[in-house]
This record gives sequence, C-alpha cells and structure tokens, in this order.
Amino acid sequence: MVIAPSATHHRVTVALGFVGSLAICLSTVVPGGRVVFYVGIAAFVWAWLRLRTCARRQILIAIGVWAVPLLAPLPLLSQDLYIYLAQGAIAHAGLDPYTVGPSGLDSPLTDRVSWVWENTPSPYGPLFILLMKSVVAVTGPNVFVAAFVTKLVIASGLVLLCAALPGLARHLGGTPEQALWIGAANPLVLVHLVGGPHNDLLMIAFLAAGTLLVLDRKHVAGIAVVALAMGIKVTAAIVLPFLVWVWAARVKRWGFPTAAGIGAGVTVAVFGLCTLAAGVDLGWLGALGGNSLLIHWLSVPTGVGELFGIIPAARVGGWALLAVIVGWLWWRSRSGSSRAVSGAAWALLATVLLSAVTMPWYFTWPLVLAAGFAFPPAIVAGISLWLVVINYPNGDTGLYNWWWVLLTAAAGVFVWWRVKREYA
Repeated sequence: MVIAPSATHHRVTVALGFVGSLAICLSTVVPGGRVVFYVGIAAFVWAWLRLRTCARRQILIAIGVWAVPLLAPLPLLSQDLYIYLAQGAIAHAGLDPYTVGPSGLDSPLTDRVSWVWENTPSPYGPLFILLMKSVVAVTGPNVFVAAFVTKLVIASGLVLLCAALPGLARHLGGTPEQALWIGAANPLVLVHLVGGPHNDLLMIAFLAAGTLLVLDRKHVAGIAVVALAMGIKVTAAIVLPFLVWVWAARVKRWGFPTAAGIGAGVTVAVFGLCTLAAGVDLGWLGALGGNSLLIHWLSVPTGVGELFGIIPAARVGGWALLAVIVGWLWWRSRSGSSRAVSGAAWALLATVLLSAVTMPWYFTWPLVLAAGFAFPPAIVAGISLWLVVINYPNGDTGLYNWWWVLLTAAAGVFVWWRVKREYA
C-alpha cells in the first residue's frame, strides 16, 4: 500500500538525491573517485526510491534539483561528450563530419577523443550536427566551455521530456507521477543521459513530444517533431509508421494512404530542411555501422555470436529477426490509439536488444513511451539500476567481470524488491 509522504519526507528526499548527484559529479575530480561515485549512486538511488510516492510537482522539483550537479562539464560513465565536440568542430571548420573523423582536424576539441574513434565519421543526424556546429561557433575551441554548453543543450531535452510525459500518461492509462518517476527521474535517464551526456536525451524528448501531439490529434505537428528526433538519431524513424496508424484510424475515407502520404511528405520536408541548415548530405547512412567494432553481450546477436564464434553471421541474423518482429508489431498495431504506441515501444525494445551494438542508455528509447502506460514498475526499476552501474565510472564495460555482473544484478534485485513491496 502506498502512503502519501509528508513535506518533510519530500525535502529529505530532494536533499538526499542532490547530495548523491553532487558526489557522482565530484567523483570525476577527487581522489578515491570510484568510491565517491558509488556512494553517490547509492544515495541517489535511495532518494529515487523515496520519490516514487511523491506528488507530480514534488517529482518535478526533485528532477530539476538533481540534474544541476550533473551539468558539470566533465562526462560521466562515457566519453561520448568529446566525440560530440569533435564532430561539431569538424562541421564548423567546413569539413564533412560524415567522411572526416576526429583525426582529420587538429583542434583542442578533437584531442580528447579516444583512439578507437579517431577515424570514425559521425553516425548522427543533421539536426545534431547543426546543434554541435552552433555550439562550437559560440564557444570556440575552449573544451571546458564547449562541454558545459553541450550539456545544457542536451539537458534541454529533459525539460521537454518532463512536459510531455504527463500528457502521454493521460492518453495511455498511466499516472503522471509514475510516468515522470520512471521516465525522467530514473537514474538511467539522469545519470546516463544528462551526466553522460548522450544525445539520446534529445531524441527521446522529441519522440515523447511528437507522440503526444499525434495522440492530441495534432498529427502534422507530431510527425514533424518525430522527424526532428530522426534528425538527432535515425533510430526514431521506427516510431513513425506506428503513429501513422494512430492518424489513419481517425480519417473516415482513405485513412492509411492519407496519413502515410502526408506523414511521409512532412518527414522528408523536415529532415531535408535540417540537412540543408546543417550544410551536410546523407553521408550518415554510410556511417551508421561505425560503432560495430564494439563487441559485448548486451546485444543479443553479438552475445550469441561470441558464444559460437560467428559474430558477423549472428548480427545479420539479428537484423533479419528485428525486421520480422517490427513488421509483425506494426501490423498488429493497425487499430491505432494506445495499441500503436505500445507497438512502437516494443519495437524500440526489440531494436535495442537485436542491434549489433547495444549500450546501457539505449534502453531509454522504449522506456520513454512505456512510461505513459499503467504497469507495476518494479522490474523496470531494477533493470534501470543495473544498467546504470554495469559500466565502470570511466565508461568501460563491466559485462565481462562476472563478479561485477552478479554484484550489480544483486543491487538491481534489491531495487526490484523494494519497489514491489510497496504494491503488496
């Protein structure tokens, strides 16, 4: 049974989460940083668990307060921030980020990119290239300032996400409080996407906002916003065919051809404008597989391929299976409405699991749409924590340290039990 918390409970919760967030941030610069990091994670997660029973406004306050320390310019659990800066510098210098890797430009903004990615072109959409190009134009080659501004730009997605999630819950049968708790206050979102940072935050924010607009019968605007999500990462395109069903179900004659035709036109127009504004072409298509050199078993096909020594074949099989699953989910969603959104969420989850490379924060893709539905959140909460701590603080994966896998899984089980107990 859930009991409404007191104002004191909320103040303590916000303070505890802020201390945890601050410790996570300080772990990047103080001696014994790894210990400080995990102490911070423990405090942050405990505060998050306490927050679950709070009111909507209280959850929003907590999200804002907890996010502030995570905006510090140093990255957390990943070094992708420096890749973003390099790609912005390349575009600002008049070079093509879809053919030129960080090694192709001598700049302070390319110096911190790991040797693994020195020759890797950008796989990101034109809108994100435009954003990073603009950041570098404003900040110049100052890494510290450019990193901070980039975090601010990406964190703007958190604001949009918090604005959209309650509306999704209204349409999909969930509660605004749970949608915000599991979809925005979640450590998987705040620590990985804000603290990381990762451009996935902008993508999922546009996805949530665009889906809400379509559910609100603002179909053209909704499709346009999801097209902006594609402009960040092309993965967002998976959701568009599902939203077409929502639109088509509301058109009396020629529903599907009308929705599909206009939707395709809007998508091409928005994506084309982003491409022109960024001054790039469609070269990102050839760079989409750039991260395939990463090998770990969070991707199901890669894990199977490792087990049997057939990684390339297993990955091809994974893509084929993904196409079948997404097609099946799409056809089952033709009644539109909430069923189509559910189908889109499952399709995104299948994409995460069956892609050649899967990173922990990719699981926020399906999470953002699933958050609007009514469901017991215990399993999602437990998995979220595991995905936060399975990487070491420096960004290296702990997936092949089996003691670490078991220890972090135990932490996830504790969170699952703690949340599940509240429903008993």
